[in-house]
Amino acid sequence: MQHYPELNNAAERDETAAERLDRNWVELLQELRVTQTGIQILSGFLLILPFQQRFTELSPVLLGVYLGAVGFAALSTALAVAPVAAHRLLFRMHAKDSLVSFGDVVAKVGLACVAVTIGLVVTLVLGVIFDPATGIGVGLAALLVFAVLWGVVPLTIHRHSEPG
Repeated sequence: MQHYPELNNAAERDETAAERLDRNWVELLQELRVTQTGIQILSGFLLILPFQQRFTELSPVLLGVYLGAVGFAALSTALAVAPVAAHRLLFRMHAKDSLVSFGDVVAKVGLACVAVTIGLVVTLVLGVIFDPATGIGVGLAALLVFAVLWGVVPLTIHRHSEPG
């Protein structure tokens, strides 16, 4: 694996603090665009389910899983859109540093909520196809995959890319 230590230091970029904030903001918005599309598709899927004929046949456990998924999908949407709403309110108020910090936090929490939403949707679908216990097991496995790919792997890469 190649390492580029010269890219790890912000000073090496030869940018001002304002330029760094602008770059960070643009990168955050790009990440949120990708996230928002997935959340919108997933939310749309969840919102049409109650209008399906078999929805009334859901067990109480799977109905709870469904309601949890809808709740986390709504929360994910709110968190993914929050930086845009904050930007609109703070536009031209010279608060980019606060905006980037806020956006960073809500994007991370939003991604965690997306992972939980997907885990719940996997639980729901497999719970309907097989049984609730199988759905819960596979849903938990899906959450583990997200935790590893979205948390453990990036932090491991970062730890191994640090000098020394």
